[in-house]
Amino acid sequence: MRTALPVAVAFLSGVILVISFFFNEETTVVGKLSQELLNWIIIVGGFTLLLGIVSITRVNWAVVKKRGDGWIYRLFTILAIFVTAIPSLLSPSWSPLFGRGEGSIFDWLFNYLQAPMMATMFATLAFYIASAAYRAFRARNAEATILLLTATLVMLWRVPMGEAFLNQFPGDLPGIINTYVMNGANLAVQRGIIIGAALGAAAMSLRIILGIERTYMGKG
Repeated sequence: MRTALPVAVAFLSGVILVISFFFNEETTVVGKLSQELLNWIIIVGGFTLLLGIVSITRVNWAVVKKRGDGWIYRLFTILAIFVTAIPSLLSPSWSPLFGRGEGSIFDWLFNYLQAPMMATMFATLAFYIASAAYRAFRARNAEATILLLTATLVMLWRVPMGEAFLNQFPGDLPGIINTYVMNGANLAVQRGIIIGAALGAAAMSLRIILGIERTYMGKG
């Protein structure tokens, strides 16, 4: 029963959501049922977020109690979670510091702590990307040479200084790059990746609906 019930729920939910694409969601029973299932997905997603908070708190608190490696950082992680979450859940009518509006504790933490840390993280990633690009863009063979030239043109096209430089040459080089590189080869590759990802998602969804894939129950 512990195995059959989740598989049956996954099968029925998947089949209803697939069939609902062929019915009007406002006038048919199948369409209305699919909308109800989508609402339940949002509800389940909220509970998974709560489960994630409980899990990260338990894991980090266990290390803090044992004074393990990096326990001070884990303590700050726990404090950050609750200092951010609790005031944002309280009613703003109690205090202007509560809620998620302007001037609240949540707003201050987001603008002056989280946003700068996110900017720092992405700025650090830029150096790793530049390092990877330096190693990748080497003219070892014909394909690597084409990749190097294309990347150079695209990087020149994306910055004002490079665009001004390209405009010094006869012809509309920025327009040519935009038409044949970005909206041509680049878009074709993106579509291929998206189609491949969609086929993979469809295959995995079919495996879950048919009960072949059961990793969500802790089984292979």
